[in-house]
Amino acid sequence: MALISNPPTVSAVDSHVLHISEKTNWWFVSVTDSTGAVGWGEGSLNSWEPVLCALNEHLRSRWIGLSLRQAQEQISVHPASHEGLLGSAATSAFAQALLSLQAVHLGQPPHALLGLTRREQVRLYANINRATRERTPQGFVATARRALEQGFTALKAAPFDGLTPALCASAEGRARISQGIDCMMALREAAGPQVRLMVDCHWRFDEPRALQALSDLRAADLYWFECPLPETYAHWAALRRLRRAAQAQGVKLAAAETQIGLAAFQTLFEEALYDAVMPDVKYCGGPWEMLRIAQCAADHGVQFSPHNPTGPVCTWHSLQVALAAPECEMLEIQFEESDLTDQVSQGVDLAVRGGFLQAPRAGRSTQTLDRQVLAAHPYRAVPPGIESLLNR
Repeated sequence: MALISNPPTVSAVDSHVLHISEKTNWWFVSVTDSTGAVGWGEGSLNSWEPVLCALNEHLRSRWIGLSLRQAQEQISVHPASHEGLLGSAATSAFAQALLSLQAVHLGQPPHALLGLTRREQVRLYANINRATRERTPQGFVATARRALEQGFTALKAAPFDGLTPALCASAEGRARISQGIDCMMALREAAGPQVRLMVDCHWRFDEPRALQALSDLRAADLYWFECPLPETYAHWAALRRLRRAAQAQGVKLAAAETQIGLAAFQTLFEEALYDAVMPDVKYCGGPWEMLRIAQCAADHGVQFSPHNPTGPVCTWHSLQVALAAPECEMLEIQFEESDLTDQVSQGVDLAVRGGFLQAPRAGRSTQTLDRQVLAAHPYRAVPPGIESLLNR
């Protein structure tokens, strides 16, 4: 970070919750410094918003009164920390806001503070899952067609609703797997052979059924097979077997959206578990830590594709890292879950053009959130996210 003369100090770190759909809240932090400037970060973790607000109250005492540089130096996450994923989400959101404040005071876009700008645009893939209310092959296809009409050339769905590892061997489990496979086959037929197609399994499988589903999806010509099993030590041997089976089929094995910090990713790389990793700027430790993970992924020949299925602040900061990362295959974006995505974000250009996001233009690099929109859509209880239930 370049030096700021008379450096401002952190004066407030406040929580904000935006209710965007019957399924989803987004959780943001605003960091105000001693000049009155405000930076925004996001740590959305569905159904955990009251805990995140309470945790932010606890953690902010570590940062208030520090200069922006000192606060950056204090940021630390680790998979074994007492606060766990929740603490990492709160810390990651603070780190995002801190980067935004530094960019404001230095008059540069955030990605320029992360290092060399390596690309001017980033390819996106549309996560069509939450926009698909009709959970049938026809419903997924209808959503996919809207995404394709808007220029997306890569799509992801998570069609194995209600499946759990415990259900996999049962008649109900087999039926749910069959339904999900039918959805992916219909998507491939509708999208044609040139579109990248990914399936997100959300840790719902056991090893035998994951291997069988992968085989049954051969004709879907998947680009990647995501999160079939939890990323825990007990599953490493099974994940290696799944990776070999996927590679034999020309499919990448992808995961790691809830991993915390470079140390966790370093272990995954050294254990050779995945072809693609999906760090999330909301959980992995923030922009600087995410960039370190991207560099480590490049060093190990592993694809870097940021996880980003939530709000516009996460999208903005994911874009900044993607512009500066050594390699970035593509970036996830949530498709059509809510119109509030565009209404709440101000000051920056997050318009999708031809399936890409562009590097910020001069004068369009300071993101703010519309506080009237936040106030008009306050917290409401939502069902817990699947990551809270199955990635164990």
